Amino acid sequence: MNEKHQPTPQSENQSDSSEQRETEPQPAPAIYVASLADYNNGVLHGAWIDAAREPEDVQADIDAILASSREPAPEEWAIHDYEQFGRWRINEYDSVALVSRIAKGIRQHGYAFSAWLNVHDSPPESFDGFHHSFLGHYDSVTDYVEQMADELGYTRELARLSQHLQSYVRIDFAAIARDMDLAGDIYTVANPDGGVWIFQGNA
Repeated sequence: MNEKHQPTPQSENQSDSSEQRETEPQPAPAIYVASLADYNNGVLHGAWIDAAREPEDVQADIDAILASSREPAPEEWAIHDYEQFGRWRINEYDSVALVSRIAKGIRQHGYAFSAWLNVHDSPPESFDGFHHSFLGHYDSVTDYVEQMADELGYTRELARLSQHLQSYVRIDFAAIARDMDLAGDIYTVANPDGGVWIFQGNA
């Protein structure tokens, strides 16, 4: 991103977004794991598992599902359903480690985390990149640009103009928002509940 478009690391909107998430119900990502030995014999044997835990805890629940099967020596399992992963799609044979990391990120950061993951073809090597990329939740990209302009002092500069000039000079926030989007300085993901999540480009 062009440096002049860089917002402050902790903007007021980001703080408000964090506080808002604390008052909203946290997502509770879960997966339904089924024993394939049972499934292949026409029996549905499985259970819902809280996925936002350490991999060994998730694996322990999977092992318990297999151990309670009536099939001889069941070893294989698959994820047949999932919920509260936001925009991220869980595959049938995703690893426990991957599912755990994604679920814990969603529980900690909300659905913005799954939206960030969704813009990648595959999960990034470092999930820590979310902290550097996420700029906040806004009603629109224009609202984000207006706040950014205020933080950078643009609105204060306008206020220094004479009253006569202030009647003619305006900042075209919508045009700046459009140019930043087209240039790849930022990218956005629509929030189904309203507004957009905004992320820093190339992060």
